[in-house]
Formats: sequence, structure tokens, C-alpha cells
Amino acid sequence: MKFIDTCEIMAIAGNGGNGCMSFRREAFVPRGGPDGGNGGDGGNVILQADNSKHTLMDIRQQYHYKAERGVHGKGKGMHGRRGVDQIIKVPAGTIVKNAETGEILADLTENGQQVVVAKGGKGGRGNANFMSPTHRAPTRHEPGFEGESVKLALELKLIADVGIIGFPNAGKSTFISTVSAAKPKVADYPFTTLTPHLGVVKGHYGNSFVLADMPGLIEGAADGIGLGIQFLKHIERTKVLLHLIDASADESMVERYKILRNELEKYEGDIAEKIEVIGSSKMDSPNEENLAEFEAFLQTELPGTVYFRFSSMAQEGTKELTDHLEKIIREMEQESEETF
Repeated sequence: MKFIDTCEIMAIAGNGGNGCMSFRREAFVPRGGPDGGNGGDGGNVILQADNSKHTLMDIRQQYHYKAERGVHGKGKGMHGRRGVDQIIKVPAGTIVKNAETGEILADLTENGQQVVVAKGGKGGRGNANFMSPTHRAPTRHEPGFEGESVKLALELKLIADVGIIGFPNAGKSTFISTVSAAKPKVADYPFTTLTPHLGVVKGHYGNSFVLADMPGLIEGAADGIGLGIQFLKHIERTKVLLHLIDASADESMVERYKILRNELEKYEGDIAEKIEVIGSSKMDSPNEENLAEFEAFLQTELPGTVYFRFSSMAQEGTKELTDHLEKIIREMEQESEETF
């Protein structure tokens, strides 16, 4: 399935129903007077966050989203029914913008959160509303007002506790498939992950947290090279970065680490400031020389860095790593609760 994280749609609210001009006519009731009912209001177009949605693919299949117009008023004082709202369900993490002005209308981050993006037109008044002591037989009535129309740009940024980053083929997909029920594509060639995958991990302390397996990044990603900015922006939503470096590759682990850190620092936002945990993956077949150089670099240049060795294939060190990630997230949540 292709991952769709941006799309444009046209939201068209319903017009209001027309007010009715009518006069009461019954046997033995002379001069019955006006009894035209009001038109119903038009339906709104509403976007609603839904945790069961993970991409914007379904939304992209259709361009125009129209709410129902209000029903016209009728005689005998019968008011028109209000138009049915058009509710569009989008993944949690969707940013809603006015496509023409760029204005951010909403940031839907919680399941069930809603925003009215196009308001329905008000129904017109029937002639019964215009009767007065001096105007007993009004013929005036109003047409319904037009509903709003707006062109929207939707942008999805995944919401996860931990974002797994690293060069292509660094073992990200294997790790997430080992510690969660997610089953991303795994192979021995680069760029097997072309779309982000989410996996839920049940931690040692009884809390669950969400991992996001990001597609591999390369030098120049912040400038749009490779999958580039398209997926760097998803990391913005994560609380912690898990930076995996392949310990079995021939290339210098130090250089690969520096290249990716440089891309994070070049990208707009606070990605580079996030808590980072570093993991040497594929420790079942390490390049000992590169590994020794990298660990010496961490001790001298980045003292105090949280660092783990692990092998997903051998399932060694993975539990210790996930336990530590859970602990960090739990501490962050507790700090957030104390702030409020």
C-alpha cells in the first residue's frame, strides 16, 4: 500500500433551505394569515481524527466533499430539516491548512477531535416571520444562504513515542518486527522501508508505547534527497529518537552517525534537540574495528550518551533497550502531568 501523507480536497458546506411563502387556507377560517415555514440550515463539513486511520489514501480518492443542503420550508408552519453534516475521518496527527492562504486551521492530534472547516448556510425565513400588527399578510420570504467552500491541504505527521532513525538497511525494520507485532518488509537491500510503520511495544513496567519505523535517511535528506523531508517531518511528533547504526557494515560508524546528526540539525524545528538513544544493531556479526572506533568516539566526544548493543536476529539486548525506552517515556509523561 502506498503511503499518502499529503493531499488537497475541496470542502463544500450545504446551502440553507429556502423560506416558504404560504397562507393558511382552511374551511370556515377566513383570512388565515401567513404560515410559511423556515428553511433548514445547511450541513457543515467536519474533519474528525480517527485512530483507526493511518494514511490519507482514502481521502485522496475523492476531491469534492459536500454536506447536504437544508430542506426548504413548507406551508402550515412546517420548517425544513437541517442538512446532514459531511464528516471526514482522518488519521490522528493530521494538520489542516487553507490551501490558498497557508493558514493552519487545526492540528488534529487526539482520537475523536473535530474541527468545522466549512460552515453550512443559514436557512431562509418563511413569510410567517414577517407578520406584524401593521402587516398582516406579508409576502416576503428569504432564500437560503450559501454554505462556505474552502480548499484544504491536509498533511499527516505520524504520532509515535519513539522514532527509529538510521541509514537504509540499518536494521530498523527487523528491530520493530522483533519487539512488536508490526511486520514491515525486511530484506538485505536498501530502502526496504518506503512507508513509516507503527508498532506497539508492551513494556516491562506494564505501559505500552508506540515505535515508528522511519524510512532510511541518507546524506542530503534535509535538502530533499532520497525520501528526504517527506519523512523527516514525521520525526517531529516523536518524543524520543532511537538512532540505529549497523555494526556489521564496512563503512565507518562514526562517519555515518555524524552525517545523520548533521541532517537532523539542518532540518527546521527541534528534531536535533530530542532525547536520543543510540543502538549498535546487528551485533551478531559486528565489524570489530569500526565498532571499537565508534564506542571510543562516544566515550570521548559524547560522554553520558545512552548507548546499547543489540542483535534483533539473535534477540539479544532488545529487551534491555525497550525497557529503557519505556522508562524514558514514563518519566516524560510524569513530568508533563506534574506541569499541569
